[in-house]
Amino acid sequence: DAPGFERAFKQMGLTPNDYIISNAQGMPQTQRTQAEQAITDGASVLLITNLDSGSGAAIQADAESKGVATIDYDRLTLNGSAKFYVSFDNKNVGVRMAEGLEQCIADWNVKTPKIFHLGGSPTDNNATLVEQGYDSVLGKLYDAKTAVKVGAVRVPNWDNQVGLTMFEQALQAHPEINATLSANDGLAQSAIAVLKNNGVAPRSFPTTGQDATVQGLQNILAGYQCMTVYKPIYREVAAAAAVAVILRAGQTPGAKLVNGEYDAQSHKVPSILLEPVSVTTANMAKTVVADKFVDPKELCVSGFADVCKAAGIQ
Repeated sequence: DAPGFERAFKQMGLTPNDYIISNAQGMPQTQRTQAEQAITDGASVLLITNLDSGSGAAIQADAESKGVATIDYDRLTLNGSAKFYVSFDNKNVGVRMAEGLEQCIADWNVKTPKIFHLGGSPTDNNATLVEQGYDSVLGKLYDAKTAVKVGAVRVPNWDNQVGLTMFEQALQAHPEINATLSANDGLAQSAIAVLKNNGVAPRSFPTTGQDATVQGLQNILAGYQCMTVYKPIYREVAAAAAVAVILRAGQTPGAKLVNGEYDAQSHKVPSILLEPVSVTTANMAKTVVADKFVDPKELCVSGFADVCKAAGIQ
C-alpha cells in the first residue's frame, strides 16, 4: 500500500517530510517501536493496521496518552481507542462470497450441496466479520434445508498449509462434502490442491475466495474456483489518507465520508466502509484487469491463454 499512500499524500499537498511509512514485517514489537519513534518524531496522527488487537490496542493507548489520534486501517482494533476505522465492508465481503457460492452451486448443477467452511484466522477480526457475512446468507439455506453445513474451521494465521491439512482431514472424515466456502484465495488454493489430488473435475466442486490474487483468478478461469472478492486498494488508500490529513488539520471527517460504525468493544468507531467487488470470469476483464490490479501477461501465461481470450482478457 506504500506507493499508493505516497501518491495520495502528494496529491493532497504533503511532502515526504510530512509523513512516515513503516512496515513491521508482521512483528508486533517492531510495530510498537515504529509507532513510538513516529510519535517521538512529531507525528500527530497514526494510521495503523494492527497485527493483532492486543498489540494494536497498546499502541493506540500510548498514542492517546500523548495526544496523538489513531486511525484503524483495514483491520479494526478490538478494545482499542481509534478515532476512525477505514476498511472495506468485511461483512459484505462474506455476503459476496456466500452469494457467489450459491450462484455457482446452481450454475455447476451441484445437487444437495454439502458445504464445508474454511474460514480465516481466529485472531483476525476481519475474518470474524467476513464469517458473520457468509453465515448470514448460508444460514438461510441451512434453515431451509436446501443445503447442509458439514462443518466449519478457522485456519490459524491464514496458514495455507495448515488450511490444506484441515480441509484434507475434513474431506476424509466427510467424503460427502461437495462445496467449500473458502475465506481467501490462498485457502481456496489449499482446498483445490486436495481436490485435484483426488481427481475432482473442473466445474464440479464450488469454492470461493478473496483478494483477487493471480492464482485465484487463474483458478476461476480454469473452473476450480467460482469467484473471488476484489477490494480496490486505491480506494481504501485514498479514503484513509483523506481521514489522516483531515485529522492532522485539527478537523473532523464529515458525514459524506463517514458512512458506518463498528463496535470495537471499548467504543463505537465511526467508520468509512468501502464496497467490495465480486469477480467471476464474466467481469474479470472489466474489473481487476481494467483497474490494472493484475497484469494480463502474468495472468494469461501458458495454459491460460485460451481461457483468458474467451473471457475477453488480452
